[in-house]
Amino acid sequence: MTVRRFENLDAIRGFAMVWMTVFHFCFDLNNVRVIQQDFHHDPLWTWQRTCILSLFLLCAGAGQAIAQRQGQSWRQFGRRWLQIAGAAGLVSLGSWFMFPNSYIYFGVLHGMAVMLLLVRLMAPLGAWCAGAGVLVLATHLIAGRALSAGASSLFGLDFDARGLNWLGLITRLPITEDYVPLFPWLGVMLLGFAGMQLLLKRSGTPSIKRQNSWVRSALARLGRYSLSYYLLHQPVMLGLLWLAGVSH
Repeated sequence: MTVRRFENLDAIRGFAMVWMTVFHFCFDLNNVRVIQQDFHHDPLWTWQRTCILSLFLLCAGAGQAIAQRQGQSWRQFGRRWLQIAGAAGLVSLGSWFMFPNSYIYFGVLHGMAVMLLLVRLMAPLGAWCAGAGVLVLATHLIAGRALSAGASSLFGLDFDARGLNWLGLITRLPITEDYVPLFPWLGVMLLGFAGMQLLLKRSGTPSIKRQNSWVRSALARLGRYSLSYYLLHQPVMLGLLWLAGVSH
Protein backbone atom coordinates (compact mmCIF):
# COMPACT_ATOMS: atom_id res chain seq x y z
CA MET A 1 0.00 0.00 0.00
CA THR A 2 1.32 3.45 -0.89
CA VAL A 3 0.50 5.72 2.01
CA ARG A 4 -0.86 9.05 0.86
CA ARG A 5 -0.65 11.73 3.47
CA PHE A 6 -3.08 14.45 4.33
CA GLU A 7 -0.65 17.39 4.34
CA ASN A 8 -2.86 19.76 6.31
CA LEU A 9 -3.19 17.17 9.06
CA ASP A 10 0.59 16.78 9.19
CA ALA A 11 0.95 20.56 9.41
CA ILE A 12 -1.48 20.74 12.35
CA ARG A 13 0.45 17.99 14.09
CA GLY A 14 3.69 19.82 13.36
CA PHE A 15 2.26 23.03 14.83
CA ALA A 16 1.26 21.12 17.96
CA MET A 17 4.82 19.78 18.22
CA VAL A 18 6.32 23.28 18.02
CA TRP A 19 3.87 24.50 20.66
CA MET A 20 4.69 21.47 22.82
CA THR A 21 8.41 22.19 22.51
CA VAL A 22 7.97 25.77 23.72
CA PHE A 23 5.76 24.55 26.57
CA HIS A 24 8.23 21.86 27.64
CA PHE A 25 11.18 24.24 27.41
CA CYS A 26 9.39 26.63 29.76
CA PHE A 27 8.67 23.65 32.04
CA ASP A 28 12.37 22.74 32.01
CA LEU A 29 13.35 26.34 32.81
CA ASN A 30 10.92 26.25 35.71
CA ASN A 31 12.32 22.92 36.89
CA VAL A 32 15.84 24.38 37.10
CA ARG A 33 14.44 27.57 38.68
CA VAL A 34 15.35 29.94 35.89
CA ILE A 35 11.69 31.01 35.91
CA GLN A 36 9.03 30.53 38.58
CA GLN A 37 5.67 29.34 37.31
CA ASP A 38 2.91 27.07 38.63
CA PHE A 39 2.44 24.53 35.84
CA HIS A 40 -0.05 22.49 37.86
CA HIS A 41 -2.58 25.18 38.75
CA ASP A 42 -2.02 28.35 36.72
CA PRO A 43 -4.63 28.44 33.87
CA LEU A 44 -2.00 29.99 31.58
CA TRP A 45 -0.17 26.65 31.62
CA THR A 46 -2.94 24.13 32.32
CA TRP A 47 -5.05 25.34 29.41
CA GLN A 48 -2.05 25.29 27.09
CA ARG A 49 -1.44 21.66 28.01
CA THR A 50 -5.10 20.85 27.36
CA CYS A 51 -5.03 22.52 23.94
CA ILE A 52 -1.75 20.88 22.88
CA LEU A 53 -2.89 17.43 23.96
CA SER A 54 -6.27 17.90 22.29
CA LEU A 55 -4.57 18.75 18.99
CA PHE A 56 -2.40 15.64 19.19
CA LEU A 57 -5.31 13.32 19.96
CA LEU A 58 -7.59 14.85 17.34
CA CYS A 59 -4.80 14.34 14.79
CA ALA A 60 -4.23 10.78 15.98
CA GLY A 61 -7.91 9.95 15.60
CA ALA A 62 -8.05 11.61 12.17
CA GLY A 63 -4.90 9.78 11.09
CA GLN A 64 -6.44 6.46 12.07
CA ALA A 65 -9.50 7.24 9.94
CA ILE A 66 -7.24 7.97 6.95
CA ALA A 67 -5.23 4.78 7.52
CA GLN A 68 -8.37 2.64 7.59
CA ARG A 69 -9.73 4.38 4.47
CA GLN A 70 -6.48 3.45 2.72
CA GLY A 71 -6.86 -0.19 3.75
CA GLN A 72 -4.46 -0.45 6.67
CA SER A 73 -4.31 -4.08 7.81
CA TRP A 74 -4.18 -5.25 11.40
CA ARG A 75 -0.57 -6.25 10.81
CA GLN A 76 0.35 -2.74 9.67
CA PHE A 77 -1.59 -1.25 12.56
CA GLY A 78 0.15 -3.62 14.98
CA ARG A 79 3.59 -2.60 13.74
CA ARG A 80 2.88 1.07 14.41
CA TRP A 81 1.14 0.27 17.70
CA LEU A 82 4.21 -1.61 18.94
CA GLN A 83 6.36 1.42 18.15
CA ILE A 84 4.11 3.64 20.26
CA ALA A 85 3.89 1.11 23.11
CA GLY A 86 7.66 0.63 23.06
CA ALA A 87 8.20 4.39 23.11
CA ALA A 88 5.83 4.63 26.09
CA GLY A 89 8.00 2.11 27.92
CA LEU A 90 11.10 4.21 27.18
CA VAL A 91 9.35 7.30 28.55
CA SER A 92 8.49 5.47 31.76
CA LEU A 93 12.06 4.25 32.15
CA GLY A 94 13.61 7.64 31.43
CA SER A 95 11.22 9.50 33.72
CA TRP A 96 11.87 6.97 36.51
CA PHE A 97 15.56 7.90 36.44
CA MET A 98 14.79 11.63 36.46
CA PHE A 99 11.70 11.69 38.70
CA PRO A 100 11.64 8.45 40.74
CA ASN A 101 8.83 9.74 42.95
CA SER A 102 6.64 10.99 40.12
CA TYR A 103 7.65 9.00 37.06
CA ILE A 104 5.30 8.69 34.08
CA TYR A 105 3.32 5.45 34.16
CA PHE A 106 0.33 6.52 32.04
CA GLY A 107 1.29 9.57 30.01
CA VAL A 108 0.43 10.64 26.50
CA LEU A 109 2.06 7.70 24.71
CA HIS A 110 0.63 5.15 27.15
CA GLY A 111 -2.81 6.68 26.71
CA MET A 112 -2.48 6.83 22.93
CA ALA A 113 -1.48 3.16 22.75
CA VAL A 114 -4.65 2.10 24.58
CA MET A 115 -6.89 4.63 22.84
CA LEU A 116 -5.71 3.77 19.32
CA LEU A 117 -6.48 0.12 19.97
CA LEU A 118 -9.96 1.00 21.24
CA VAL A 119 -10.63 3.31 18.28
CA ARG A 120 -9.54 0.58 15.89
CA LEU A 121 -11.96 -1.86 17.53
CA MET A 122 -14.78 0.73 17.54
CA ALA A 123 -14.26 1.75 13.90
CA PRO A 124 -17.14 -0.45 12.62
CA LEU A 125 -19.50 1.84 14.55
CA GLY A 126 -18.91 4.45 11.86
CA ALA A 127 -20.76 7.69 12.57
CA TRP A 128 -21.69 6.38 16.01
CA CYS A 129 -18.05 7.01 17.02
CA ALA A 130 -18.91 10.70 17.31
CA GLY A 131 -21.70 9.87 19.74
CA ALA A 132 -19.38 7.57 21.65
CA GLY A 133 -16.85 10.40 21.90
CA VAL A 134 -19.45 12.79 23.31
CA LEU A 135 -20.56 10.08 25.73
CA VAL A 136 -17.00 9.63 26.99
CA LEU A 137 -16.65 13.37 27.57
CA ALA A 138 -20.02 13.55 29.33
CA THR A 139 -19.21 10.53 31.48
CA HIS A 140 -16.01 12.21 32.61
CA LEU A 141 -17.91 15.30 33.73
CA ILE A 142 -20.75 13.41 35.42
CA ALA A 143 -18.56 10.76 37.03
CA GLY A 144 -16.15 13.39 38.36
CA ARG A 145 -18.95 15.09 40.27
CA ALA A 146 -20.49 11.81 41.42
CA LEU A 147 -17.18 10.42 42.69
CA SER A 148 -16.38 13.66 44.46
CA ALA A 149 -19.71 13.26 46.24
CA GLY A 150 -18.67 9.83 47.48
CA ALA A 151 -20.34 7.62 44.90
CA SER A 152 -17.17 5.50 44.59
CA SER A 153 -18.09 3.79 47.85
CA LEU A 154 -21.19 2.40 46.16
CA PHE A 155 -19.00 0.29 43.90
CA GLY A 156 -16.44 -0.63 46.55
CA LEU A 157 -13.67 0.58 44.24
CA ASP A 158 -10.93 3.13 44.74
CA PHE A 159 -10.67 4.86 41.37
CA ASP A 160 -7.82 7.00 42.69
CA ALA A 161 -5.59 3.93 43.16
CA ARG A 162 -2.90 3.42 40.54
CA GLY A 163 -4.53 0.22 39.34
CA LEU A 164 -7.63 2.19 38.24
CA ASN A 165 -6.65 5.86 37.95
CA TRP A 166 -5.58 5.34 34.32
CA LEU A 167 -9.32 5.33 33.58
CA GLY A 168 -9.54 8.98 34.63
CA LEU A 169 -12.51 8.61 37.00
CA ILE A 170 -10.63 10.24 39.85
CA THR A 171 -11.21 12.67 42.68
CA ARG A 172 -7.58 13.81 42.90
CA LEU A 173 -4.74 14.00 40.42
CA PRO A 174 -2.03 11.34 40.84
CA ILE A 175 1.57 12.33 41.50
CA THR A 176 3.16 11.91 38.09
CA GLU A 177 4.91 14.12 35.53
CA ASP A 178 2.38 13.33 32.79
CA TYR A 179 -1.11 11.89 33.03
CA VAL A 180 -3.42 11.16 30.07
CA PRO A 181 -6.23 8.81 31.18
CA LEU A 182 -8.93 7.31 28.99
CA PHE A 183 -11.62 9.64 30.32
CA PRO A 184 -11.95 12.24 28.86
CA TRP A 185 -9.18 11.87 26.26
CA LEU A 186 -10.58 8.84 24.45
CA GLY A 187 -13.55 11.06 23.62
CA VAL A 188 -11.27 13.58 21.93
CA MET A 189 -9.62 10.90 19.78
CA LEU A 190 -13.00 9.44 18.82
CA LEU A 191 -14.21 12.87 17.71
CA GLY A 192 -11.07 13.27 15.58
CA PHE A 193 -11.71 9.83 14.05
CA ALA A 194 -15.39 10.51 13.36
CA GLY A 195 -14.71 14.00 12.02
CA MET A 196 -12.15 12.74 9.51
CA GLN A 197 -14.46 9.90 8.46
CA LEU A 198 -17.11 12.48 7.63
CA LEU A 199 -14.59 14.62 5.72
CA LEU A 200 -13.41 11.61 3.72
CA LYS A 201 -16.97 10.72 2.75
CA ARG A 202 -17.43 14.20 1.36
CA SER A 203 -14.08 14.73 -0.34
CA GLY A 204 -12.60 11.28 -0.95
CA THR A 205 -9.21 9.87 0.02
CA PRO A 206 -6.68 12.67 0.58
CA SER A 207 -3.54 12.82 -1.51
CA ILE A 208 -0.27 14.70 -1.37
CA LYS A 209 -0.62 18.34 -2.32
CA ARG A 210 1.97 20.99 -3.03
CA GLN A 211 2.31 23.49 -0.26
CA ASN A 212 1.90 27.17 -1.06
CA SER A 213 3.56 28.26 2.20
CA TRP A 214 7.06 27.24 3.28
CA VAL A 215 5.90 27.47 6.89
CA ARG A 216 3.08 24.99 6.32
CA SER A 217 5.42 22.77 4.31
CA ALA A 218 7.99 22.78 7.14
CA LEU A 219 5.32 22.03 9.74
CA ALA A 220 3.95 19.17 7.61
CA ARG A 221 7.43 17.69 7.27
CA LEU A 222 7.91 17.91 11.03
CA GLY A 223 4.49 16.37 11.64
CA ARG A 224 5.46 13.20 9.76
CA TYR A 225 8.06 12.32 12.39
CA SER A 226 6.06 13.10 15.51
CA LEU A 227 6.99 9.98 17.49
CA SER A 228 10.74 10.31 16.95
CA TYR A 229 10.59 14.02 17.67
CA TYR A 230 8.57 13.47 20.84
CA LEU A 231 11.16 11.03 22.19
CA LEU A 232 14.15 13.24 21.35
CA HIS A 233 13.08 16.80 22.04
CA GLN A 234 13.28 16.69 25.83
CA PRO A 235 16.72 15.00 26.05
CA VAL A 236 18.04 17.56 23.55
CA MET A 237 16.65 20.52 25.50
CA LEU A 238 17.88 19.14 28.82
CA GLY A 239 21.29 18.60 27.25
CA LEU A 240 21.35 22.21 26.04
CA LEU A 241 20.45 23.42 29.52
CA TRP A 242 23.23 21.28 30.96
CA LEU A 243 25.73 22.73 28.49
CA ALA A 244 24.52 26.20 29.45
CA GLY A 245 25.23 25.35 33.09
CA VAL A 246 21.69 25.89 34.34
CA SER A 247 20.65 22.27 35.03
CA HIS A 248 20.64 20.63 38.44
